[in-house]
Amino acid sequence: MSTSANPFGQVLVALVTPFTADGEVDWNDVEKHIDRCIQDGADGIVVTGTTGETSTLTDPEKIKLVEVAKSVSAGRAKIITGGGSNETAHAIELYRASEKAGADGIMIVTPYYNKPTQAGILTHFRMVADSTDLPVILYDIPGRTGVPIAYETILRIAKHPNVRAIKDAKGDFSQVSRVLNQTDLLYFSGDDANVLPHLSIGATGLIGVTANVASAPYRTIIDAVNASDLATATAAHQALEPLVRAIMTHVPGTVAAKYVLHGLGRISSPRVRLPLVGPEEWEAAQIEDELALVGAIDGVDFTNFRPDRNAAAGGALPKVAGTTR
Repeated sequence: MSTSANPFGQVLVALVTPFTADGEVDWNDVEKHIDRCIQDGADGIVVTGTTGETSTLTDPEKIKLVEVAKSVSAGRAKIITGGGSNETAHAIELYRASEKAGADGIMIVTPYYNKPTQAGILTHFRMVADSTDLPVILYDIPGRTGVPIAYETILRIAKHPNVRAIKDAKGDFSQVSRVLNQTDLLYFSGDDANVLPHLSIGATGLIGVTANVASAPYRTIIDAVNASDLATATAAHQALEPLVRAIMTHVPGTVAAKYVLHGLGRISSPRVRLPLVGPEEWEAAQIEDELALVGAIDGVDFTNFRPDRNAAAGGALPKVAGTTR
């Protein structure tokens, strides 16, 4: 698929934001983690999204994450900024700053907490898309925002020239097919367990949490689907299944991904920012049981997993005061 047809990539990592043990952004780990994901096959990095703990990042941290990701990628992967804001004016401010910082695209989440009507959602999307020259991904995740993007709203906003794609975390496969039939939008799976099913009905790629831990198997799936090799894609999908369960079913994906990355020695601390906290003992045990079923997969050997439940316990507050969030 050409860059002009798809300006985002196909294997997009919904990047975690590594923190130090006291809750500050660990910029060295950020750089190493982005580089590892790209080396393992990611061609898109989404910073400051839900998985990146956007709600507890400061605005300066969000912009710096774009700058650092852009520098590390060095043209090897597209850098997409997520998060935004449930306040339209603030979202526009953040996306404009991200564009200046070098972002290749933006992902606009449905305004959360406000529970706007579909007219309000449409207006929000239009105003943000009007404010930038970057290609836009809409993010439909009603489980977190409280409201879905209705099919009719998708059809209307899809006419905006900057709106190029949608990330689907709703799981409505019939709507996916309808949107693909009625628009030119690119579809990205936002549900790690359903990547291959989404691809099988026409999705372009994925924006995944589990890809933080194992980007390579998703690269295998994408390449196999592009080559019409269903057997290879299915084998990779099945191998990923227990890992997806480990990351996505017991605690928030951010928490589990950091716990696993730390246990693999790939980030220095599994710390998350409050109100998120690390897994409790029984939750950590469930994650570890799932990982034992994975064994090794595409260069990631979970038999070498060394968990540190004490390091993961609790959450942290950043030491930054008086800055805009």
